[in-house]
Amino acid sequence: MSRIGKMPIPVPEKVDVTIDGHTVTAKGPKGELTRTFQTLVNIAREGDEIIVTTANDSREANAAHGLTRTLINNMVVGVSEGFSKKLELVGVGYRAALKGKDLEMQLGFSHPVLVEAPADITFEVPSQTEIIVSGPSKEQVGQVAANIRKWRKPEPYKGKGIRYEGEHVRRKVGKAGKE
Repeated sequence: MSRIGKMPIPVPEKVDVTIDGHTVTAKGPKGELTRTFQTLVNIAREGDEIIVTTANDSREANAAHGLTRTLINNMVVGVSEGFSKKLELVGVGYRAALKGKDLEMQLGFSHPVLVEAPADITFEVPSQTEIIVSGPSKEQVGQVAANIRKWRKPEPYKGKGIRYEGEHVRRKVGKAGKE
């Protein structure tokens, strides 16, 4: 049995969780998330906690136990507090700005890069070299941040590119030159 799966999920007062068979819906101040889970696990609400148990002792059920618990917990935390990822632009002339709800970046191309904000995702630009992607779905926030980073991954020689906050970029030594 999964150690993570055994832990109950606390439900805050401001979050409304509805369990309909294997479909869980969480509504809160940051939005609403719905997800359908496998039949290998049972999901039940007991008071202000959600309990996830395995339906049988199969290997697949044990594998899905901790995953299901974590996904439901991320839904509850997402609609109550939300998730965010911070990106940093490193390089001469690399900058970002908001254009309405969308993000416009100058990344050394001959044209600006425009990233449209998906539903429930918001962009913040505290400075020209910082981008904050936030929203209720941890999965969607991570995917949007990864798509932005994909435009210019950090390169190993000068370290230029878009990186996550705190990401370490392994640097390589360039040419030795003639002596």
